[in-house]
Amino acid sequence: MYGAKVDPLSSLSRIRELDALRGFAVGGIMVVNTWQHAQKGLPVPLDWPIDALLQGRFYPIFSLLFGISFVLFMERAGRWMLLSRLFWLFVFGLIQHTWYEGEVLTDYAFYGALVLLPVSFLSPGLPVLLLGLGAVAWAVFFIGGGVLLIPGMFLLGMALMQLRPPRGLLLPAFGVSAVAAVLLTAAASSPGRTPTVVLLSDLAAVAAYSTGLVLVLRPWLSAVLEPMGKMALTNYVSGTLVIVFTAGLVDADPTRWRVLAVAGVTLAAQAAFSWWWLSRFRYGPLEWIWRMLTRFRYVPNRLESGRDENRPLPDPGVA
Repeated sequence: MYGAKVDPLSSLSRIRELDALRGFAVGGIMVVNTWQHAQKGLPVPLDWPIDALLQGRFYPIFSLLFGISFVLFMERAGRWMLLSRLFWLFVFGLIQHTWYEGEVLTDYAFYGALVLLPVSFLSPGLPVLLLGLGAVAWAVFFIGGGVLLIPGMFLLGMALMQLRPPRGLLLPAFGVSAVAAVLLTAAASSPGRTPTVVLLSDLAAVAAYSTGLVLVLRPWLSAVLEPMGKMALTNYVSGTLVIVFTAGLVDADPTRWRVLAVAGVTLAAQAAFSWWWLSRFRYGPLEWIWRMLTRFRYVPNRLESGRDENRPLPDPGVA
């Protein structure tokens, strides 16, 4: 599987879509994290749309993409290099944990080494898909989600990349998942909701948001999201710094509209900076450091020109 030949044009197109989806996810995470860390008092009108439509919808997308990226990196570099990559991701997470206890980098590195590496020795495709479905079902129905949902989403992403389902399935997958998301979100918003229903609504929305974005993706939208996705590690870590430094400003607003203001300004700045940086460099700042640590050698980063022939394929990134 890992040495299989694929159409380079098709692969490039799909990787660019993954970058855009990753940018979409890191933007959603910024909004939700800012809202989660705002000091809560009485419920306000802004709480419902964020809780019902955004909360719990973006980290699973990020986890799914991590599993996909695992296969991409494995095809290019092998298991030992991937183990080094996960080790340094864990180190990044430990550093980030000094100011942001809710970081997920250590969880991603841990479960990547614990689950994805051993599973990579299995026959690719259907066995990995069944294992992923079982892990997600176990987390939803018996554990109550949380970080233990991560391994199952990793495995589903890994299986999707191995199976490479045809694009013709996108529209029916969106239709089914969108209907399920609407019905389950309504049930999850009712007074008698259960944690299982909430988790199922989150996962249905993950499928609907992911397939829907790929279906509506246009050049102008991709131009905004792709750079943010290519610099997902840099944008995620810098976003948590903004949350910490603006905590007092956000907490002073009982309506919590400053949540959207802080997140919106941050995302606009990150989108502009990501576009500017990647027009001059191959990798984002933290992505570049991560790559050099993984390979334990210096890696050139500056582009010689806008048509630099040495520009690599998009980096699989943190997710």
